[in-house]
Amino acid sequence: MESTIPRHVGIIMDGNGRWAKKRIQPRAFGHRAGMNNMIALAEHAQKIGIEYLTVYALSTENLSRPKEELDGLFGLFRKYFTVNVKKLYAENARVRIIGDISALPEDVGKILKEGEDNSPPDAKFTLVFAINYGGRNEIVNAVNRAVERGEKVDKESFSHLLYTDGLPDPDLIIRTGGEIRLSNFLTFQSAYAELYFTDVLFPDFDKKEFDRAIENYSKRERRFGRI
Repeated sequence: MESTIPRHVGIIMDGNGRWAKKRIQPRAFGHRAGMNNMIALAEHAQKIGIEYLTVYALSTENLSRPKEELDGLFGLFRKYFTVNVKKLYAENARVRIIGDISALPEDVGKILKEGEDNSPPDAKFTLVFAINYGGRNEIVNAVNRAVERGEKVDKESFSHLLYTDGLPDPDLIIRTGGEIRLSNFLTFQSAYAELYFTDVLFPDFDKKEFDRAIENYSKRERRFGRI
C-alpha cells in the first residue's frame, strides 16, 4: 500500500453491541470480538509505519451503562489485557493509558497501570488506551491544575497538563459504526485532525477497511488553516 502514512491515528471503536445483536448474542460477545480486532489492527498499524494508535476503549459516559455490561467489559480486561499487551511487548510496542482509571475497579486499574509500567521504554510503536476518558473532563482537570499552580498557560504549556502529555496530536481519527461525531474523544488534540467515518461496525473493521481509511487520508491536503 503506497500512501502517506499518518504518524498518529485515533479510533472510536463503535458498533460492538450492534454487531453482537445482529448475531443474536449478548453485548459482551461483541466486546470480545472488538478486543480481538483491536489487537489485530494495532499489529497491522505498527507494520505499515504508524507510530501511535489511540483507541477509545471506555468513555466517562460509558460508565453509566448497565452493570452487567460493565462487568463484562471489566472481565475482558481482567482475562485478556495482560496476555495481549505481552504480545505487543514482543513486537517492540508499548502501552500508554489515558483517562481517570482511579474510578475503575481497583484490580482493573492495577492491571492497566502494570501494562503501562512494564512496557519497553524504547519501543517504536505505542498503543494508547483511552479508558474512562472524556475530552471535556481532561480539559477541566488541566485548567484546575494550572489554576492550583498559579500558572499562565499557552497552547504548548497547556498540552503538557493533559493526559496525552508527550504524545503527538492525532493526524487521523476514524469512527466506525455509522455515527458522525467525536463523542468527547481527544477534544483539544483533534483540532486539525482529519476525520474518517464509516458505517462498518468495529468488529468488521478489518485490516482492509483500515487501509481504506489510510488511503483516503493520504489523498487529503492538510493546510492547518493556511491557504
